[in-house]
Amino acid sequence: MAGVKPLCGGSREAPLPPPPTVPVPPARDEVEAREVMQALRDLVDGELPLDISETSEAIEGAAPGLDPRLLRKLRRGEFAVQDHLDLHGLTWQEAREKVDGFLREAMLAGKRCVLVIHGRGHGSKDGVPVLKNALRTWFLRGGVRKYLLAFATARPGDGGAGAVYVLLRRRPGR
Repeated sequence: MAGVKPLCGGSREAPLPPPPTVPVPPARDEVEAREVMQALRDLVDGELPLDISETSEAIEGAAPGLDPRLLRKLRRGEFAVQDHLDLHGLTWQEAREKVDGFLREAMLAGKRCVLVIHGRGHGSKDGVPVLKNALRTWFLRGGVRKYLLAFATARPGDGGAGAVYVLLRRRPGR
């Protein structure tokens, strides 16, 4: 052992054993997996309600589980508006029929972002935005809900509080 020099520190303790491995959680059981798949089917089919938030001027909503970045982009007007519908001068019933047909046709045409101009209610009785409030209800509970991923009040250049961006689901089969 000639020429062998001790290591610095001179500690003769054995090295520490490696840390214990973290146990892997067990795989989901079949019942939970079925529930998750059903929730996913409901989301894709538009059966889940939209989450909504609103202020006195702005309304917005999104399908549960939608990436918050998409809603943020929609709110900022970062999606190209591919078509628009102007509801000025229409009655509640006329507007409902137009909105339903417009959103259905836009989705089937493969459009992803459209603008619905509802006005601010200045021409209505009591100055209440009747169509704006109706749109919110239709988007949440009406038949058009199945076409929507999200909606948000438009930027001032696109109509501001008198219009709403609508992000549509992809056309079935795409």
